[in-house]
Amino acid sequence: MKKKIIVSMLMFMLLFVSVGGMKAEAMTYYENVNFVTGMVTASALNVRSGPGTKYSVIGVIYKNEYVRVFAKVGDWYVIQTNNDLIGAVSTKYIKNATSSGTGTNMNTNTGTKTNTNTNTNTGTDNLGGYSAEEKELLELINEQRRAYGLSNLVFDSELQRVAKAKAQDLVANNYFSHNSPTYGSPFDMMKSFGISYKTAGENIAGNSTLKGAVTAWMNSSGHRENILNNAYNYTGIGIVDSPKYGKVMVQMFIGK
Repeated sequence: MKKKIIVSMLMFMLLFVSVGGMKAEAMTYYENVNFVTGMVTASALNVRSGPGTKYSVIGVIYKNEYVRVFAKVGDWYVIQTNNDLIGAVSTKYIKNATSSGTGTNMNTNTGTKTNTNTNTNTGTDNLGGYSAEEKELLELINEQRRAYGLSNLVFDSELQRVAKAKAQDLVANNYFSHNSPTYGSPFDMMKSFGISYKTAGENIAGNSTLKGAVTAWMNSSGHRENILNNAYNYTGIGIVDSPKYGKVMVQMFIGK
């Protein structure tokens, strides 16, 4: 009996030492952020497995690349890349790209072509017209806007040209990203085509149907934010057949 008591006491002491020696860390508090889409400002930015340099590098993203921002942890953002990599990056090298009209990265074109597209573009586009599919997609988008009490978007003929070029570029160069190897970011591309705006954004989709694309956009907070942004009043839409997705769709938005 005495032997059993001694063994029990030793086990208790061992348990006490083990528990007492455990290292405990509190979970880092995270903050919500007031935007969804961010843009990389560094030439190359490490994506880490956690919010700090002590965590391993799990990937690299590059300047003008877009990321989805979920939360802020100290000086780090928790993000998702275009390749579905989820990790943490320094807040120093990510800026707001959600077209909120705050001018953080939307006013990249300060106006070499100011007020050149002031008409409502309800007539025929002299750059090749709007296809039946492009008109249908615009109506599907406007249905969503009207459901939220917003005004319809109307085609801008010059922006239409840009959206078509981007859709063709996505298929021809077999990539799926806002950042084009040919034209750069959507804002760089608009600038190179002479588009002036106060605020701007872009949605892209790969889908076999137009309704499927709109449903996917509306189920994504960043894409839905563009569709329901009351600051936008003009749009350009490009739709190109794709052997990979069925169709590739590009919708560009601007507000004047």
